[in-house]
Amino acid sequence: MKRTVNVGLIGFGTVGAGVAKILLADNRPFQTGRHFEIELLKIADLDITTDRGITVPDGVLTTNVDDILANDDIDVVIELIGGYEPAKAFTLKAFAAGKSVVTANKALVAKHGDELFSAAKKAGVSYMFEASVGGGIPIIRSVMDGLNANTFEKVYGILNGTTNYILTGMARDGSDYADVLASAQKLGYAEADPTSDVSGGDALNKIVILARLAFGAALDLDTIYCEGIQNISITDIEYANELGYTIKLLAIAKRHEDGRVETRVHPTLVPSDSVMASVEDEFNAVEVYGDAVGREIFYGKGAGMLPTASAVVSDIVDIAAGITAGHPSNVERIIVNGDGPELIDFGELTMRYYLRFEVTDQSGVLADIARILADFGISIESMIQIGSDEVEHVHLGSAGGGHVQIIIMTHEAKEADMQKALSRFAELGSVNGAVQLMRVEEI
Repeated sequence: MKRTVNVGLIGFGTVGAGVAKILLADNRPFQTGRHFEIELLKIADLDITTDRGITVPDGVLTTNVDDILANDDIDVVIELIGGYEPAKAFTLKAFAAGKSVVTANKALVAKHGDELFSAAKKAGVSYMFEASVGGGIPIIRSVMDGLNANTFEKVYGILNGTTNYILTGMARDGSDYADVLASAQKLGYAEADPTSDVSGGDALNKIVILARLAFGAALDLDTIYCEGIQNISITDIEYANELGYTIKLLAIAKRHEDGRVETRVHPTLVPSDSVMASVEDEFNAVEVYGDAVGREIFYGKGAGMLPTASAVVSDIVDIAAGITAGHPSNVERIIVNGDGPELIDFGELTMRYYLRFEVTDQSGVLADIARILADFGISIESMIQIGSDEVEHVHLGSAGGGHVQIIIMTHEAKEADMQKALSRFAELGSVNGAVQLMRVEEI
């Protein structure tokens, strides 16, 4: 006789509706050949009257979360409400009641992972979160299981579909940031408040989770450099293209030879013939380097009702298989005590840089800029002067009196030295406004 694993769903939004659609379908291929059945017993949400386009059996919907958390018949809780609270409280209460939890809540896992994994371990249950990174892309399962013979060297990629959609639209259509963001919101690719996406915060949560799994690094979100795309202009996209690069928001984690880990999120110039440059619109891509397997690339839709729901249900199936086999916990393999490699200070990192200056067209400006860079040991690889109607690889030296733009690509330099140079540039009367700086990755 098959064992029935009962599930309760907290949060009946877009992804929750997708999960319910899969679990309540007549044709459920995830149960074929299994020694168990999965049944959705309860769905809890504050709004149970809005039509989600799904027929839900009588008695399944409730506004009382304790109909799930205090229900002894429920084995697995799906938390899809997002945010820190009450999601964290609900998760801990589920663990205390002996229930495993599946989530898509990347913010909660990234910030409170140590506490939650410890609580799950103590309770002897599982805490699974495939849907928290990459939507329907099975990157977490691949890192934990499929590639577990490897020592990982680096994990990086495009981990946010909203920002990728915006940057793609700007590059393809020549539209400015505000117009493409409005389009993304209209199409449902961006939230009404897109701050978490465009600030890089969403990608930061995801790379922190991947760094935990790949390197055993329990990282503090507040210590990691994170920069969004709000200040990227169509001007920068066009100039980057002239130089053979495409701008993407990358989340990057690398292991150094001394065992320390660098982790960062920021707009990045990548070669226009690279895999990352070809990832467009709302799609995500993750590249993983392992010492045995080499380079692996994962690509797919990073969000959406059914792609994310697919990942949630795959976790439920794994937990159900573990419960049936008498192994209900998955957390033994995950760092839960805060130990792990040290995070490298961002200022220690060395990279190449793209710099864009708007300057007064007068003699000596380029010499001043070059001197400041030289003072901090930063050498110029190439320079472009942009006038009103042409692009020239020339030196600035006339006394025209108008405004021109200078684009400089540097050789590798230390981040701390570049920040010192930026402070000095701000003191030059010939430099108008802030200098635009972006980092370069030859991936």
